[in-house]
Amino acid sequence: MNNVRRFWLFVFLVVVFCLPTMGAKSPVDYVRPQIDSHKSRWFYFSSACRPFGMVSLSPDTWVKGSWNSGYLYDSTEVRCFSHIHCWQISGIPVMPTTGDILGHKGMEAYKSPFSHDKETVKPGYHKLTLDRYGIDVELTSTTRVGMHRYRFPKGEKANVLFDTGAFLGHGKMQSAAVRKASDKEVRGYAVMAPTGRRPKPVKVWFVARFDQPFSEFGGWEMDGKEKRLVRKQALEGANVGGYVCFDKLKSTTVQMKVAISYVSEEQAGLNMNAELDHWDFDRVKKDAFAEWNRELGKITVEGGTEQERIKFYTDLWHSLLGRHIFSDANGKYLDNTGESPRIRQVPLQDGKPVRNTHNSDGLWGSEFNLNVLWSIAYPRVMSEFVSTFVDYYHNGGMIARGPSGGDYTYVMVGDQVTPLIAAAYNKGIRDFDIDAAYAGCLKNSEPGGIRDYVGYGRTPNAFMEHYVAKGFVPEEIFGKGMHKEGCGMTLFFAYQDWCMGQFAKGLGKEEAYKKYDSRSYNYRYMYDKQSGWMRPRMADGSWLKDFAPVGKGFNMPGFVESNAAIYTYYVPQNIRDLIYLIGGKKAFVEKLNKQFELAAPNNFITAHGAHAENWVDYENQPSLHMAHLFNHAGAPWLTQYWVRRIKKEVFGDITPYGGYNGDEDQGQMGALGVLMAIGLFDVQGGASVDPQYEITSPIFDKVTIKLDNTYYPGREFVIRTKNNSPGNIYIQSVRLNGQPLKTYHFPHSELIKGGTLDIDLGPQPNKEWGVELE
Repeated sequence: MNNVRRFWLFVFLVVVFCLPTMGAKSPVDYVRPQIDSHKSRWFYFSSACRPFGMVSLSPDTWVKGSWNSGYLYDSTEVRCFSHIHCWQISGIPVMPTTGDILGHKGMEAYKSPFSHDKETVKPGYHKLTLDRYGIDVELTSTTRVGMHRYRFPKGEKANVLFDTGAFLGHGKMQSAAVRKASDKEVRGYAVMAPTGRRPKPVKVWFVARFDQPFSEFGGWEMDGKEKRLVRKQALEGANVGGYVCFDKLKSTTVQMKVAISYVSEEQAGLNMNAELDHWDFDRVKKDAFAEWNRELGKITVEGGTEQERIKFYTDLWHSLLGRHIFSDANGKYLDNTGESPRIRQVPLQDGKPVRNTHNSDGLWGSEFNLNVLWSIAYPRVMSEFVSTFVDYYHNGGMIARGPSGGDYTYVMVGDQVTPLIAAAYNKGIRDFDIDAAYAGCLKNSEPGGIRDYVGYGRTPNAFMEHYVAKGFVPEEIFGKGMHKEGCGMTLFFAYQDWCMGQFAKGLGKEEAYKKYDSRSYNYRYMYDKQSGWMRPRMADGSWLKDFAPVGKGFNMPGFVESNAAIYTYYVPQNIRDLIYLIGGKKAFVEKLNKQFELAAPNNFITAHGAHAENWVDYENQPSLHMAHLFNHAGAPWLTQYWVRRIKKEVFGDITPYGGYNGDEDQGQMGALGVLMAIGLFDVQGGASVDPQYEITSPIFDKVTIKLDNTYYPGREFVIRTKNNSPGNIYIQSVRLNGQPLKTYHFPHSELIKGGTLDIDLGPQPNKEWGVELE
């Protein structure tokens, strides 16, 4: 009888405690990397990749161009599996085949169709079948090592091609090398030629090891204008590649590990030995899932629809993916800022690097997304990026924006890093070289700093000389060129001056604070009261003629990738004063709301490259804060309404044909989607000495943010909603830690203590909540 009772007690415990969790999904299970992959940028899609992994391994279905390249969902032919999908960097393509060697004939000769029906894609893992060859391919990775598992058909000659000299992504390879190091190892490098954005060549080294010996090694090299196969043990030069063959496989499964380094071949080997000293593919895949679950799990959500959870975790995944690690496992990294490359070392503690360095596209617009999200849930990530950019001040004399291959790219405009640094410091993230950061930010805030460089040009302009002397950057005196739009620059510089002032104020540097705070009002020179828009000025102070708030094409004169209808609202540092300029809260709300109504038929976006043409444009950065501005003008219910609509209509798609609208920009649109979903934002980008979080209605019933105790004292901050449903989008009341909160914002200092934010929702606006009197 006792045994029977024990049996049924055991069954009961299984039912009660185990069954409810057996079907539970992890964050990784929700992520869909193929969302909006039909028209990807080269750096957009990285499946077999760790968070910010140096190796970003994935199939390439098209390999030519920075845009519309890499993994394109509708292009169902694999041309290679390459290891680097980075900002202006690519490299090390490989391809398993059977039969004759076709590497010398190029990717179009050896490509293979595949079917999505036999494909699995998850963070850290990719599986598909090369139908032409009958080869099952699985990919996973550590941070700096890609791991491949190939299952070849029985009875076939198995090959692996190393097309190291092939055109890949952003451009040609200047040269390449591949050599047999042993009967299980291939080594080499590829030198990426300069691009229009990255001015210097970049060399990436690789070491590839197999789990069984290959029977043949060879390659191809140029013979006149054609490539020919050769049986050499080492090849070097333009357009070279190599191959290995397995005539007598011990098993139809062949495994390969590929480690990379931008420092040296020896460092690539060190990365492999440090990160992957075994051949257990499933263990690496499991570890990749675990790492992604750990990072994605720092924000957990409950409630909402399945589609909303899928998009949320995919957004969060993107915010932790694309700005890839550039330093090796021992902290060595390439500095390419000087006349010749140098090898640098990040600081060590107990013999181990205290951080990584990163390759990164620009931070143009990140004040509305990454700066806010990282500082809430990923302060260590924010710290590493600050240190990365400050390294450039030490190495090259100027804090970088958008560095690639260890050098400056001068992508976009302005001083995009000062807002990041000010936000980090003023939120208590201070484990970086503060003195160097301050000195570098000061330099970039004055003539001769990075603000004088625009549109990838290597020659400085005199933008800041005019800005300091006149209070604005005039039009047409600097000639034609990418992003040389004076009104847009003036507005960016004014916000960045405010951030510089807030950084100085946080440091107790009162004189510098007053100087830059005063300059932060320079946006006033751009406001034309008669037209009601920000308007470009000429060198003599006169207004630009033939002016219109919207138009046709890439941008309107004076505005960087946009128009006056959008840039008029780019005063994140002082929305209250902007409201005054426009005529007060009522006029501001009516004007802005009308723009959203006009933009709605075009889904609140423009086609990429047509940014002059809409009244609101959530396809590009200058517009990303606009729906949140109603909070500041006494109409928070309109922020709740428009943010919910934009989250659903612009960013809600989870198919391969939508979700990011063409340009996700290395985590920026993903981070914005996360902030919209959890109901927090900060128009000022967190740079204030007293940073605040603005509240709108979350789409989930519960959001739990795990706080990093290295930086913050609290354990977790929980956002809970009551009566949440698709129809109940309006905030009725809010309680912070059990106490009524009448304002639409609360301080960062409260969030980091841990606590609760309870939000009651309903179907009709409460036009009293969150309305602040003058």
